[in-house]
Amino acid sequence: MMSGFSLDLGPLKEPLGFIRVLEWIFTIFAFATTGGYIGTSHFFVVCNNTDIPVEAHFYYPFRLQSESYRLPMCNGSQSKDTFLQGDYSSSAQFFVCVGVFGFLYCTATLILYLGYQSMYRQNTRGPIVDLAVTAAFAFLWLVSSSAWAKGLTDVKVATSPDHLVDVCGETCKAGDFPSMGRLNASVIFGFLNLILWVGNCWFIYKETPFHKDPEQQAAVEGGAAPGP
Repeated sequence: MMSGFSLDLGPLKEPLGFIRVLEWIFTIFAFATTGGYIGTSHFFVVCNNTDIPVEAHFYYPFRLQSESYRLPMCNGSQSKDTFLQGDYSSSAQFFVCVGVFGFLYCTATLILYLGYQSMYRQNTRGPIVDLAVTAAFAFLWLVSSSAWAKGLTDVKVATSPDHLVDVCGETCKAGDFPSMGRLNASVIFGFLNLILWVGNCWFIYKETPFHKDPEQQAAVEGGAAPGP
């Protein structure tokens, strides 16, 4: 197959290739802003008019019930391990999984567009498969972005200092909230990907035989220019 490779950057000037590049970039942003996240929630334990700082760390994929923090005891005994509450890994991992597979598909189709453009346009099955897979990814972006947006809301509640203070009791007071800007951006990138993948379906559809008239399709398959 590599013998038929012929690099042509022309498709990048067309909506089909240009939007695919945008999808490639925004897909990377989507899963990169979610995976590898580390957050810290702060609050204080008040013992004898002294504020003792406590930090609760949490990480992707947000299995909070397995994340512990040391809670000081005012009676002089040793600190005890206390765990955060909730497991939001399913929505986070689903979102990242869609992003990773979307990135791989964008990479494969860009190679096809730029290196095997003639094969792509002359073979009716290529655009049809491309349309079906792109539509499937658009649906997955809708589902995963919505699920992750709800999961992120739950993560914010479970890791907020106000919630941790309620669990701790009257001897605690809230501190700084964890920085969630990166995770907020991941949700935005998820829905931007939804818009891009849905919009790209139209331009891929124009390459399929469903949009082209029979004479034009026959001319393309025969390698001749369509008649007037």
